[in-house]
Amino acid sequence: MITLHPQYIKDTTGTNTFVILPADEFETIIEELEDLEDVRLYDEAKKDDDGERILFSEYVKKRLRSNN
Repeated sequence: MITLHPQYIKDTTGTNTFVILPADEFETIIEELEDLEDVRLYDEAKKDDDGERILFSEYVKKRLRSNN
């Protein structure tokens, strides 16, 4: 779990409107969000996986043919 040390900025009515975080904590949050996005994309791709596989060299040949 990430330990955060937020500081809040309030508007004139006392409502929290902004949060200030130390840069290293912010960077940690961004890295965690990127990791979660990678997992989400993996899970999505895995769900649509039909099991068909081709060699990378075949993919490259097919790709080159389609670009002509």
